[in-house]
Amino acid sequence: MLLAATLILAPIHSWAQEPASHRRLLDHAVPSYPALAREMGLAGVVKIEVLVAPDGSVRSVDIRGGHPVLAQAAMNAVRRWKWETAAHESHELVHVKFSPIE
Repeated sequence: MLLAATLILAPIHSWAQEPASHRRLLDHAVPSYPALAREMGLAGVVKIEVLVAPDGSVRSVDIRGGHPVLAQAAMNAVRRWKWETAAHESHELVHVKFSPIE
């Protein structure tokens, strides 16, 4: 059985109540499907809020939902992602979907 991870990007409101941001993702690492999740047959979506620095690098990540076994793998991958540059930092909401492929 093969397993896959996909991602969905969605803008969210920043903590400063500024308009929603949606910076273009330039480079992303695909999360590895954890062996324990494979053994358990886990599938689902992990929601991660990402604080992106003006240079496009990830400053911090915060899990907003999802199974803990999948969350760590998603978080490890998202920390290596790169967004387009901007004048200010932004908050981006990322949905990483884990599902088995039969």
